Amino acid sequence: MPVAIITGASRGLGRALAAGLAERGWDLVLDGRNADALRSAARELERQYGDGRAGSAPGRPPVRAVPGDVTSPGHRTELVAAARELGGVDLLVNNASALGAEPLVPLAELPVTGLREALETNVTAPLALTQEALVPLRAARGAVLNVSSDAAVEAYPTWGGYGASKAALEQLSAVLAQEEPELRVWWVDPGDLRTALYAAAVPDDADFADRPLPEAVAPAVLRLLDEGAPSGRYTAPALREAR
Repeated sequence: MPVAIITGASRGLGRALAAGLAERGWDLVLDGRNADALRSAARELERQYGDGRAGSAPGRPPVRAVPGDVTSPGHRTELVAAARELGGVDLLVNNASALGAEPLVPLAELPVTGLREALETNVTAPLALTQEALVPLRAARGAVLNVSSDAAVEAYPTWGGYGASKAALEQLSAVLAQEEPELRVWWVDPGDLRTALYAAAVPDDADFADRPLPEAVAPAVLRLLDEGAPSGRYTAPALREAR
């Protein structure tokens, strides 16, 4: 069965993408900093979508919860090693993100340490994890899905540090697509979602309750995989409208 590594998978869009892949029969290696939340998410996926492989109980696929921080080199090595044990790496989803400040603040007030955190989590870690997984990804002619933001391409007050990190991630994605033509590389803007991350960024958003849940957006994002879409930048709203 195909194998995916998903970072930031204990909640939000990462958790929703993990559920969509588990439903399709994928084996999963899940990352998250909160060990209890991550293991709970993994158990729930096993309960809902299992199929009895690898000596598990009937109806249960291999789902590996590997708690840790993607900014740690040792943790990234652990993630790829766990995927290799399941058979390789067919898909890498770089979803884990840091805002740099919670709530977001203007650039004049953005702590430099916060910007470094955003860059380390949103740019350096995805590149380093991709490098770590590149050999099995190449062998599988697999795919890399980098979760971006409209803040990467639009100038919104208070979103400068986070947006700069996502703009850098998008440029890395575009170059990777050129350098690794046998892989599919997608950088996806999921839109403003009803997630804990967005609530931390904009706690006073009057429209928060009307924003889509990650579970409503994940199927559109996974269309890229289902349809073998070419490398490129995509937005979840456009993918949903194109159905």
